[in-house]
Amino acid sequence: MSRRRGAVAITTAGVAALVLAACNGGEADADGDGGATGQDAAAGEEVTITWWHNSNNDPGRSYYEQVAEDFMADNPGVTIDITAIAHDDMLTRLDAAFQTGDHPDIFMERGGGETAAHADAGLLRDLTDDAADTISVIEAYTGGYTVEERVYALPFSSGVVGFWYNQDLFDQAGITEVPTTMTEFDDTVAALKSAGIEPVSVGAGEGWPAAHYYYYYALRACPEDAVVAAVEQHDFSDNCWVAAGEHLEELIATEPFNAGFLATPAQTGPTSASGLLASEQVAMELAGHWEPGVMQGLSEDNTIPFNLGWFGFPAIDGGAGDQDAVLGGGDAWAVNADAPDAAVDFAEYLLSDEVQTGFAENDMGLPTNPAASGSVTDEALAELLDTRDEAPLVQLYFDTAFGENIGGAMNEAVVAIFAGSGTPQGVVDAMVDAAAQE
Repeated sequence: MSRRRGAVAITTAGVAALVLAACNGGEADADGDGGATGQDAAAGEEVTITWWHNSNNDPGRSYYEQVAEDFMADNPGVTIDITAIAHDDMLTRLDAAFQTGDHPDIFMERGGGETAAHADAGLLRDLTDDAADTISVIEAYTGGYTVEERVYALPFSSGVVGFWYNQDLFDQAGITEVPTTMTEFDDTVAALKSAGIEPVSVGAGEGWPAAHYYYYYALRACPEDAVVAAVEQHDFSDNCWVAAGEHLEELIATEPFNAGFLATPAQTGPTSASGLLASEQVAMELAGHWEPGVMQGLSEDNTIPFNLGWFGFPAIDGGAGDQDAVLGGGDAWAVNADAPDAAVDFAEYLLSDEVQTGFAENDMGLPTNPAASGSVTDEALAELLDTRDEAPLVQLYFDTAFGENIGGAMNEAVVAIFAGSGTPQGVVDAMVDAAAQE
């Protein structure tokens, strides 16, 4: 399953490589057609390109506005119509746009089964030839956006999920080393509780943050062939998928999560999982590379008022999976199948050395263009960049790898375990039933 392409280990071809959890929604332009589709600025006609992204807080929002201004200055006749929207709203907005056939010219794709479905539906432009030069630069990350050897999106950020933690609260609880095994993790939770500190926040109200725990337990418990069979054939017969749920039940029984976690949102507002970590009400949260930027946006002065650290998901006893493998994914720019050629030019510009370097300098994510790798300024994010590039395997989020139907059913069943109404076998049954309906 693990095949190294450049610096990153990629899972199964075409559907399970690096991609990150983020799409966007936005507003159509005034005449309702989503832009000047089919027009060619090079021929002297005015072209409006609609662009949806999720950098709705500074510095990302202002940076992208400047990027658009620079592109328009170099391309007279092209107008970039930008919509920035909160991550929590993006999937709903974009799905609605797909249903109406009025999706933007450039938007964010998550890869895997979702990108395959969008490509099969004719929603995405094939970029294999049109953006060949850019693809050659970032080819280590394009596997998750490739369908039948054709590339349908340009990944611009690729990261991994792990525990972000408040080093000051760890010090307060007398914790001197981050946990590397689940036994040590349980001890860490106990030490935080003894110090009167709520250990972990989780946005179970939105499903996917809670499901990340199940994904990681599956990655630790399942042998390589079982993961391949699940992703490629939707075969969940290996008992490791049940074992993953059993490990999750054991974790939940230690009561590590914030009060009211079942209704807690992921990133929206001060009472979200990210908000609780940002305001020092909990000691840690399992999240991806986006977390520092989200936390900054939830603070009063766009800063994190404590020492922020990161550690990988701990190993489990007796797991058949690679205990050093990481869960991850990325964000990619996709182009509407009916978009003007200028949209492809702008998407490529977003992957240029210049724009990716600024992206890294603003700590907006982990760039895919190697020219920008040394420009990440945040120490914790730089550590994640090393983890990503050195990991033996980076497994795409399972809900994205499996596709919307199976992934959605799995996430709902995992949340039921968090609520005390579901079972490990129930998660597997939900995935099997959803697969049978495809």
